[in-house]
Amino acid sequence: MIESMTKVLITGGAGFIGSALVKRLLEKDYFVRVLDDYSRGVPERLKDIADKIEMIDGDVRDPAQVDIAVKGMKIILHLAAVNGTENFYKNPERVLEVGVKGTINTMDSAVRHGCKRYLLASSSEVYQQPTEIPTKESERIIVPDVHNPRFSYSGSKIIGELLALHYLAKTDVEAVIFRPHNIYGPDMGNEHVVPQFIKRFASLPDESPAKFPIQGDGSETRAFCFISDAVEEILLIMNKGEAGEIYNVGNDKEEVTIKDLALTIAKILGREIEIVHGDLQKGGANRRCPDMGKTRALGFDPKVILEEGLKFCML
Repeated sequence: MIESMTKVLITGGAGFIGSALVKRLLEKDYFVRVLDDYSRGVPERLKDIADKIEMIDGDVRDPAQVDIAVKGMKIILHLAAVNGTENFYKNPERVLEVGVKGTINTMDSAVRHGCKRYLLASSSEVYQQPTEIPTKESERIIVPDVHNPRFSYSGSKIIGELLALHYLAKTDVEAVIFRPHNIYGPDMGNEHVVPQFIKRFASLPDESPAKFPIQGDGSETRAFCFISDAVEEILLIMNKGEAGEIYNVGNDKEEVTIKDLALTIAKILGREIEIVHGDLQKGGANRRCPDMGKTRALGFDPKVILEEGLKFCML
C-alpha cells in the first residue's frame, strides 16, 4: 500500500478529474505536484489550494519540462490529454501528439528518476462498440476505422496502454491502467453531454412541452459516474491496484438512455420536453456500461445516484 505524504505528480492536474484528484490527495496528506500547460485545464480550479501544491506550467510534449516535473516523485497519475469529441474531429493530430508523446515522455522520466508507480488514465472509448454489456476489462479494444479522426483519441489511449504494459514491463516502475467511464460533475466544462444538456435547457423557449433536440434517437445508453465516486475509485487503484492490471472506473448501477438523461434533467428543472431526434455522429457506441467487479473488489462501491449527481451540477 502507498503511504500518505508520498510525492505524487498529476499531469493535467488542472483538468476536471485531475483537479478533483489533487484536492482529495491533499485531504489525505499527500504531497502533490501538478504539471499542466492550461491549454485545456483551468487554473482557477486550483486557486483555493495553490499555496498547498507545486504547480508547474509545462507541456507533456516537452521532455525537458516533463523531466523537471517528474524528478523526486514516487507516483505519477498521467491524465494529460486532449479530450472532447469536437477536438477528435477538428484536431486529431494534436490529440495524438499529446496522447502519445506525453505518455512516452512521462514514462521515460519515471524510469530515469526511479518512480514507484505509474497510473495511466485510459478511456472507455477504447472499447468502442463492446461485445458485452456490462463490459469487463478483458473486452477486446479496437480502432474500427483508422480514417475516422474521431478515433484519434481512443487510438492514442490504446497506444498508451500498450506502452504501459510492455514499454515499462522490464523496468522497476509499476504500471497500472484505469479506464474512466462517463465521469460527470460540476465544473466539467461544456464538451460533454451532461453540461451540454443543462446548458441547452437554459435557452429553451417557455412553451410546454419545449422541443429538445438530441443526437440519434435517444436509445443510446451510458452509465454515468459522479466525480467524487470516480476519485475514490482512482485512489483505490493507485494504492491497491496490481501492477500490470487494468481497472474500469465508473458506476454500473444505472445504465440510462440519452433520452432518459434528458427527461431526468427536465424533471429536476420542472420542465416538460419533447425529444427531437437528430443525426448521430459516426463512431459513437450504442451502449456503454462498465463491469465494476474488479474495481469494487478493491473496496469501494459507487454511492451517488444519477439524479442526485445532476442536481449538484446545477448548483
